[in-house]
Amino acid sequence: MLSKNEMERRLSDYGDFLLKRSLVVSGKETFFIHWVRKYLSSEASFKGIKWEEKLPQFLDKLATEPKIADWQIDQADQAIRLYFLNFYTSVQSVAVKENASQMDAPGVFNGAQALADLREWMRIKHYAYKTEQAYLNWCKRFFAYSVQCRGGGESGNEVHVSPELIKDFLSHLATKRKASKSTQNQAFSALLFLCRHVLKVELKDMETTLRSKIGKKLPLVLSPMEVKTLFYHVTGTSGLILRLIYSSGIRLSECGRLRVKDLDFDQDLLFVRSGKGDKDRSTVLAALVQSELQVHLARVRKLHEQDLADGFGEVYMPGALDRKYPSACREWGWQYVFPSARLSVDPRSKKTRRHHVSDATIQKAMKKAVRDAGLVKPASVHTLRHSFATHLLLNGVDLRQIQDYLGHKSVETTMIYTHVVKNMRNPATSPLDLLDQMTKERR
Repeated sequence: MLSKNEMERRLSDYGDFLLKRSLVVSGKETFFIHWVRKYLSSEASFKGIKWEEKLPQFLDKLATEPKIADWQIDQADQAIRLYFLNFYTSVQSVAVKENASQMDAPGVFNGAQALADLREWMRIKHYAYKTEQAYLNWCKRFFAYSVQCRGGGESGNEVHVSPELIKDFLSHLATKRKASKSTQNQAFSALLFLCRHVLKVELKDMETTLRSKIGKKLPLVLSPMEVKTLFYHVTGTSGLILRLIYSSGIRLSECGRLRVKDLDFDQDLLFVRSGKGDKDRSTVLAALVQSELQVHLARVRKLHEQDLADGFGEVYMPGALDRKYPSACREWGWQYVFPSARLSVDPRSKKTRRHHVSDATIQKAMKKAVRDAGLVKPASVHTLRHSFATHLLLNGVDLRQIQDYLGHKSVETTMIYTHVVKNMRNPATSPLDLLDQMTKERR
């Protein structure tokens, strides 16, 4: 147990630590210090157990005190976790370095070179372009945070990287930026990749302890009538894309990457190539969209022929196919089903091509349709995929068949829709309604 003077000195250092690492807004550190002081003062009543086990008991005790709101309990939880996970471990690390060796001292790296190496490693491992951009963005933000924490005095592209800084950066995202758990996990995945493959910084047990646990959430699903109303308010190519996503259960990114050869009108099948997890699968191609698709493809073919006449007409080819089959990139079967309205420069090859339609264009069309249809549910394009699976279950389609259509690795992932169906099919009668029925019967 710390003496009173030692405790106050350490709490003062804790407040300075929070401000220096940008973990709280200036002025709020006093509240965090208050909760830690209260916790440390009550440690005697939790003797003999670790702080992780003491914390829930302390928070339960706080909840019984008058005039303490739920948000204050959450703040206390954050304050104590930051104290032990960030500040206390940092203090211990400094003590070890002073008394022993400098083995765990932060590494100094060239930031620009690290980002270039990171990009190269992700391309070697065939990461998706969007993942590449997301990881690079998180690493840039972490480097900026590292410079800020050290007072911005680094020369050139010099950045410091250590497990302690990574831990502080993730806490900064949670406390100051109010980032969601999934956002924190994505940031940590990016930094883990950087440390493991590029910088060779050892993170030890942080690889398993720093990920936020995400509770199981039920997917948002539209009713069949809501879907019908939604489609009434969206037309053109955007409407066709949304109807195709709902009718086949494909992801928006998978729809954008569809090639003409992936549509099998004779067997009513749609093939997804290199979907999530680099897996191929087939799913249903609804009869109601086939005639509209045929008309759409006729227009796309004319556009492709015009591009060829203008000296363009190439499309991106996966892997090394552009070298194995040099002329395939101009063939009709390899063209995108939903091409962009304009030519653009490929960010990797620097070639001028017609890419597929932008995801943002379809997302904006979906948002407008939801608003025009007067739907209260905050539906997105992915909601149509959830609705596809749920409506198939409602119609008695086998769960394993739906798993194949969606491309889920495990049937447990698909089983989430059984909980949604349970709520939509034969819901239980509320006891309040039963009371009302009893009253009417007595009358």
